[in-house]
Amino acid sequence: MATGLALEKWYLELEANGRDHHTAELCLKQLVVRRGQPFRLTLRFQGRSYEARVDHLTFIVSTGPNPSEEAGTNARFPLSDAVEQHTWTASVIDQQGSELSLQLIAPPNAPIGLYSLTMEASTGSQPSSFNLGHFTLLFNPWCPADAVFLDSEEERQEYVLAQDGLIYQGSAKYFHDIPWNFGQFEAEILDTCLKILDMNPKFLKNGGRDCSRRSSPVYVCRVVSAMVNCNDDQGVLLGRWDGKYADGISPMYWMGSVDILRRWKNSGFQKVKYGQCWVFAAVACTVLRCLGIPTRVVTNYNSAHDSNSNLLIEYFRNESGEVEGNKSEMIWNFHCWVESWMTRPDLKPGYDGWQALDPTPQEKSEGTYCCGPVPVRAIKEGDLTPKYDAPFVFAEVNADLVEWIRNADGSLHKSFNNSTVVGQKISTKSVGRDQREDITHIYKYPEGSREEREAFKKANNLNKLDAREKPGVTMRIRVVRSMTVGSDFDVYAHINNDTEESHSCRLLLFARTSSYNGMLGPVCSSMDLLSLSLEPNSEKSITLPVLYKKYFDYLTESNLIKVRGLLIDLATDIYLVAERDIYLENPEIKIRILGEPKKNRKLVAEVSLQNPLPEPLEGCTITVEGAGLMESQITVDIPSPVKVGQEVKVRVSLLPTWVGLHKLVVNFNSNKLKAVKGYRNVIIGPP
Repeated sequence: MATGLALEKWYLELEANGRDHHTAELCLKQLVVRRGQPFRLTLRFQGRSYEARVDHLTFIVSTGPNPSEEAGTNARFPLSDAVEQHTWTASVIDQQGSELSLQLIAPPNAPIGLYSLTMEASTGSQPSSFNLGHFTLLFNPWCPADAVFLDSEEERQEYVLAQDGLIYQGSAKYFHDIPWNFGQFEAEILDTCLKILDMNPKFLKNGGRDCSRRSSPVYVCRVVSAMVNCNDDQGVLLGRWDGKYADGISPMYWMGSVDILRRWKNSGFQKVKYGQCWVFAAVACTVLRCLGIPTRVVTNYNSAHDSNSNLLIEYFRNESGEVEGNKSEMIWNFHCWVESWMTRPDLKPGYDGWQALDPTPQEKSEGTYCCGPVPVRAIKEGDLTPKYDAPFVFAEVNADLVEWIRNADGSLHKSFNNSTVVGQKISTKSVGRDQREDITHIYKYPEGSREEREAFKKANNLNKLDAREKPGVTMRIRVVRSMTVGSDFDVYAHINNDTEESHSCRLLLFARTSSYNGMLGPVCSSMDLLSLSLEPNSEKSITLPVLYKKYFDYLTESNLIKVRGLLIDLATDIYLVAERDIYLENPEIKIRILGEPKKNRKLVAEVSLQNPLPEPLEGCTITVEGAGLMESQITVDIPSPVKVGQEVKVRVSLLPTWVGLHKLVVNFNSNKLKAVKGYRNVIIGPP
């Protein structure tokens, strides 16, 4: 009778598995593989070789507390010639003497997470057990049977593997992108993402059930949406919008998710201060890409926050534009969330594909501050019945805006405002290019089309269908092509009278600093023309100068100024409103790469910026980071004040560790000029 098998050594084949599973950057010290795809394991036996006729090998994988077969968190399967789908299998690839090469496959619907791997070997006697260590299982967008399968290699590269990207800010008339280091494959990030799952209240309540449900990307997305904010749990980020960030870090200063996630983990999972919508969205994007779910950050301009689900935002303003009363419902200049790609077996057919989810804490969903995932297709069709939170997301892109002007005497007047249309220029980074892609069409049918009307009827958004007849006098705000921080500039109220009659009007023009969520600062320029005469079939342009010395002390880090015009037709008592959000451009950060970009070879990045303000800058710092280019963030302090027009220049050392395209992301900060972002694409060649 043959003696029992003795296992001398085993190899988890980190390099080969990392290459095959698109996890090479995660497989430096641990095995990370994707479900539904074979991964390799090599066993070396001592004394004698494996003999298929007499030796029986059985493998056991388990994840989470109290693993069980019924929950899908424990599996026991023999070495077999048959490779079955939708079940754990192990089979022989090759045998060379005492070495046995195997492949193991996790079913494409297995729960993701950290698994233990054990092998039992028996030769007709009591089996011997060998602990082969641990591996992490991820979702697999390359596997057609996986719920997150994405049938485009270009899109998989962008939405799963790209460690950097662009996030859109600014206004619907002026797009401003900021670079972001997602860094989902950087050191410690995978472990931190798994810890986020293990810190969620559902896991703490029933860990076995929670781990079982991690087979579903819908479930995982919902958990991540809740855990990126800390409102109900020990989540990652605390939101703040009042401009008071002295006890933390301003949301505008962040350059990437890695720093945020490391701070959360290293502080013993204390909330990181502070986040706003793009920060919440970007961190969620990092976590979901890391776990294998294709994800992208999207920006919606003129985004409505509808807290009572009536698809209507109703403003009561005084003549100078100040919102009176309830400010919980607002139109944000822009708002960011994420979309993740997956099937929706829990819904009726037709709702697979992009799902919107929003980790910014705004309204509760099933008692928790989270939102989604909801099919984008359902939003477009006006179907508000699918899970989760369809009415809220529909309102973000489709709510109607009604404005009332309250005069000093207390009288109320409904205004015409054709300049603020909710849900405009919905944007995301293009696949494979540093350009904006407009995806408004996947959320909305063309304005005024029959399909749009049908979607509104379906959503019962009767406000939009009840449009009043437009007056013959119109007004819009015009601006010069480019406006920069530190400059004086003019804006214009352009008024058309398309009627055959003269009109005597009053015109109020205001410019006020603004935060991106619509909260207004002090008036920095104003005009009140009590008697403005409009001739028949005429047009007029009224100039409003906006001066640096008036706006700069109140300018928020969003660099936004809202210009608002109120035109009152004195004879007909018609009130016309026109608005324009102005983004003031920051100076350009110039980045030069000195040296030949090769893996494991030192490089130098030279970063420079010219002071555009009519006053010196003090307390200047330049911070640099980039996945695959450097181990961690580097900050350089500038000791001397930077004079008017002076260029500040620093050099930072890099050590690239991965071949391919990477973004070097830079942030400049000072007492007067804050959160100026720049980036440079760097292609690293092989050593």
